Amino acid sequence: MLGIMMKEVKFLTENSQDKEKNLSFREQILRDLAEGNGDRHSQPEAGQESQPAQAAPEQAVPADHDIEARPAAVDVSYKTAEEEKAQPKVYGQAEQKPTENLSRANRANNTVKKKRQNKLARRIMTTVLIIVLLGLAIVGVVGYGYVTSALKPVDANATEYVTIEVPEGSSSKMIGEILEKNGLIKNAQVFNLYSKIKSYGDYQSGYYNLQKSMDLDTIAKKLQEGGTDTPQPPVVGKVTIPEGYTLEQMAEAVTANAAAVSKKSSATPFTKDDFLAKVQDESFIAKMAAKYPQLLATLPSKDSGVKYRLEGYLFPATYDYGEDTDVESLIDQMLAAMDSTLSPYYSTIESKNLTVNEVLTIASLVEKEGSTDQDRKDIASVFYNRLNQAMPLQSNIAILYAQGKLGQKTTLKEDTEIDTNIDSPFNVYKNEGLMPGPVDSPSLSALEATINPSKTDYLYFVANVETGAVYFANTYEEHAKNVEEHVNSKVAQSSSSSS
Repeated sequence: MLGIMMKEVKFLTENSQDKEKNLSFREQILRDLAEGNGDRHSQPEAGQESQPAQAAPEQAVPADHDIEARPAAVDVSYKTAEEEKAQPKVYGQAEQKPTENLSRANRANNTVKKKRQNKLARRIMTTVLIIVLLGLAIVGVVGYGYVTSALKPVDANATEYVTIEVPEGSSSKMIGEILEKNGLIKNAQVFNLYSKIKSYGDYQSGYYNLQKSMDLDTIAKKLQEGGTDTPQPPVVGKVTIPEGYTLEQMAEAVTANAAAVSKKSSATPFTKDDFLAKVQDESFIAKMAAKYPQLLATLPSKDSGVKYRLEGYLFPATYDYGEDTDVESLIDQMLAAMDSTLSPYYSTIESKNLTVNEVLTIASLVEKEGSTDQDRKDIASVFYNRLNQAMPLQSNIAILYAQGKLGQKTTLKEDTEIDTNIDSPFNVYKNEGLMPGPVDSPSLSALEATINPSKTDYLYFVANVETGAVYFANTYEEHAKNVEEHVNSKVAQSSSSSS
């Protein structure tokens, strides 16, 4: 038993010493001071009499029993966790490893946490950026589609016309609002922006007949052509008459809509037979003669030998027609155009002792014989010089008209082989002077060349019908040389190469 107690005392003592070793220098001093104060309090105060202790009855206790009953007292200091924390840290002492490990663990945890937060932030930013970009893309696609749609016709199948008025001084913004209000475009702002992008700023005031089947660009271009002072019937098509056409060619031309955008709208309400019948209608001709007295005053008579009395009197141009336009009103427009074209020259024609019919007749030959303004002036001078000398005009153009071939393609060889003995009032090889009337509708260029020709001594010319080149001469010898060099030699070369 004693051995066991001694071992326990030794263990406690060693444990106390180990703890004592772990105490800092300051802690050991504080402990010693605390123990010294405790000893003082256990001593009796000065002046106090000590009372002798009453002797206890002595009892005989065996030595070995006393040792077992009273184990040796060992001073052991126990401190709580709060007291341990309250102890001041002594500088210079090594930091404890658990704290260092804890700090490293915290830092590692913080680093991992920050990485997770940064990764989450990047994901959020990426998602937001993708959403923004998708939004912009959607807005762009929708905006592009809207603008593209606004440029297209409001109703591609619409055939009705809408009459609008563009006030003088209207801006593109104001015009866009007028168009949108009348249902001709989808958006006025798009029209205004489109006008600025395309530099369409020269819009004219007036009345316009427009369709909902027109796209924005077509409407913008029409508004730059200029409107009418008063509302006019809507135009549903156009008829184009080329320069130098005969009446029979015109009869074909009026059946085709020059403004057609599809086969469905390519036909006009006019027919060839109706056109030819109307230009030969004597009551209609009389009506027109009364309406245009200066133009038709010298119109060839029915028994003059002409095919059509109005041949050459219809001005070649492009004409609009509406829903109510008939063939009579269409021919009326053509006569009005010729009258308007010649109006500045009526006094000049009279001063030269010429008639309108004579001018139109010569001009119809000049139109076909020459292709440039200068050539036409020179050709007109040849005709006047020959007329003044009572020489036949000798123009193949008149012969071709008499044969019904004018307007058809003619080769150089066919031109040299033309029948100059044909019996016709249009045979200007046999007949002196002019034909009874024009052979085609001359252009303004041919009319001006005829009214104001060049002053030359030319009496001859030969034209290459394939190249359009014209060669002039004062004498027959020069002319024969030109014919041989520029016509006959070419025909011979063509014949030899083809064989």
